[in-house]
Formats: sequence, C-alpha cells, structure tokens
Amino acid sequence: MRIKKAFKFRLKPTVEQAQRLHEFAGSTRFLWNKVLALNLHRLQQKQPILYYQELDFWSKLWKQSEEYGFLRNCPAHLLQQKLRDLERAFKDYFDKKQPNKRLPKLKKRGINDSFRFPEPKQIKLEYRHITLPKVGRIRFYRSGEIVGDIKNVTVSRQAGHWYFSVQVDCELPSSVSTLSTQPIGLDLGVKQFVTTSTGEHQSPINSFRQHEKQLGQLQRRLSRKKRFSSNWKRQRRKITQLHQKIANSRRDFQHKLSTKLCKNHAMIVVEALKIKNMSKSASGDLEHPGSRVAAKSGLSKSILDQGWYEFKRQLDYKSYWRGGLVVEVSPQYTSQRCSNCQQVDARNRQTQERFVCLNCHNEMNADVNAAKNILAAGHVVMACGASA
Repeated sequence: MRIKKAFKFRLKPTVEQAQRLHEFAGSTRFLWNKVLALNLHRLQQKQPILYYQELDFWSKLWKQSEEYGFLRNCPAHLLQQKLRDLERAFKDYFDKKQPNKRLPKLKKRGINDSFRFPEPKQIKLEYRHITLPKVGRIRFYRSGEIVGDIKNVTVSRQAGHWYFSVQVDCELPSSVSTLSTQPIGLDLGVKQFVTTSTGEHQSPINSFRQHEKQLGQLQRRLSRKKRFSSNWKRQRRKITQLHQKIANSRRDFQHKLSTKLCKNHAMIVVEALKIKNMSKSASGDLEHPGSRVAAKSGLSKSILDQGWYEFKRQLDYKSYWRGGLVVEVSPQYTSQRCSNCQQVDARNRQTQERFVCLNCHNEMNADVNAAKNILAAGHVVMACGASA
C-alpha cells in the first residue's frame, strides 16, 4: 500500500535568503488576492468566474506590465500553483456534496504565509541543505530521515521562523505487526487526558493553562502600545511566539501518546464527542440568561486546551498505517452505565472519580468504568454495525 506522508523541518536562511522568501510569499499572496477579488466581482455581476487557464494567461500579461512587473522575480510555477489552489477552493465551494463549504478569503500579510514548489525535479535535497529555485542552498535543522519519493515542497512562515514541508509518496509494508493485539477503550477527559480500559491514566499537559498568565500579561502590554508602532509589532511577535510554543507543546504530547497507543494496540475505541457542542457558551441572551457562566467558560477553555479532535485524527491515520483500526462509538450513558451489570443510573457516579453501582455495588474509578463501557460498545459496533 502506498501513502502520502509529510516531513516538516525548520529552515536556517541567511538574511538575503529570508528576504527572498518574503518576496515570494508576498507575490503569491498578491496574486491570490487580486484574482479572488476579480472573481468575487464577477459573481456579484452574475458572470462566470475565471479558472486556471484564463487566469494563467492574465498573470503572464501582468508580469509584462510595469505596474505588476515585480511578479517576474517570483518563480512561475509558484504563481501557477497558487492559481490552481484558488481554482480548487472555488470548485469545493460550488460542489454540492462538499460539507461546510464557504468562499475563499483574502489573505493578510504575516498570517499563514506559504507557497508551494510543485515540481520535485527543481528541488535538490541533501543531508542538511535544501536547494530551492531562485533562493539557493539553505541550511535546515534535520530532525529525522526523509523516506519516499518527493512530490512537492511547501515553504511556510510561523512565529517568525521559516519551515519547509516535504510531501512524499512511500510504500507501507503489506502487514504491520503490533506489539499487542489487545483492543483498548479510551475515555477522554479534562482531569485525566486519557483513561484506558486497562486502568491506566495519562495526565493532561494543559499547555494553554500553563502559559495563560504569561499570555495575559503580554496581551495587556500590547493594549497599551500605539498600534503599528515598532514596540507594538515587537510585542505582537512575542505573543505569536508564545502561541507557537503552546501549540508545539500540545502537538508533541499528542504525537508521543498516539504513537505509543497505536504501536501497542490493534483496535482502539473512542467516543464520538461533539466538541463544538461541549464548548458552547452558556451565557444565553437577554430574555433567557444562562447560569454559572464563569464556571462553564472555564470548563470550555479546558476542553479546547486538550485538542481531542487532533488527537483522534492522529490515532486514525497512525492506526491505518500500522494495520490497526479506530472505532468511534456513541458517548451516551458511558459514564452512568455499570460495566459489570449494565445498569444505567445517573446516581451511580457519585463523584468525579468514584463510581458505585446501586444494583451490584461494583466500585471502581469512574473513568476506568467509562473506558470499559466504551470498549464494550466498540465490540458491539464491530459485530452488529454502526447502528448498534
């Protein structure tokens, strides 16, 4: 089986190389915004939008003009790839089968700056150097081996640093043996990030909560500075770097835990949690004001700090790569049902950690009991189908 995989590394460009990367990002962003504005205007006038073939013709004329001559400094295939990305965004919007479709948006400078080199023949990758067209040989921090056939390279800027991501096409072994074929159920929570059906607990990292006070101080300092001044920009960079640190800590924690679980278990059962509904505000409106708004706000912040969706996404593809399986079950009554006699009663869970069945007097940790119920529901789904 062949899969597509990406490896991401941080670049170490010189001042001249960084300036060139900024120019490329600015040129591709300008082309995206100009073409997007043109197509949005045509939609308002009820005219058909322009697609890649017409837009590529116009972009060549723009590069020959005096006003937009700066586009000539950017490699042509970067501009063409940006036009293809915009075409794909419009096609996804007009696709009736596409859920949550929306129009493409204008790009802002400094936010999600990126561009893609689609032709692997123009990329030369060495041990700790990568050669890019019109940029030259750039050093990078090599944190792992790149395995597979290179398909494209995407360069992006995050928190003041430049990164490149290499997408490869690689072959997976036909059968991947895991260390254990034992299935496992996972109960995701706030106090314990993961509780397994075998009784193991993994404490959360709470990356945002750890830096919440520092982040608040930096944001208050930013509010007292004049907008767009040098001090204001410097303070914004500090906030961006702290946000990047929070995200990196959370991502590192999730990757290590998901890899460990996928290596050791062939089947993993998790709850199909509606995170958007769980983190919804309780403030209400003027006619029907909510209750315990501050407590619900703190709980929602802790829920979003865990990153459950990203964790389940990592479990999905890592289990798939290793020949395993991830099963999602309904979360209803998993915390109220006794894993021994299957009686459902809200009074069974007496506290956050203590579960005592009123029927069979089975007593155990509440999260472990829920994880066992999740595993049992996973077996039912595998045997009888998702409708079970």
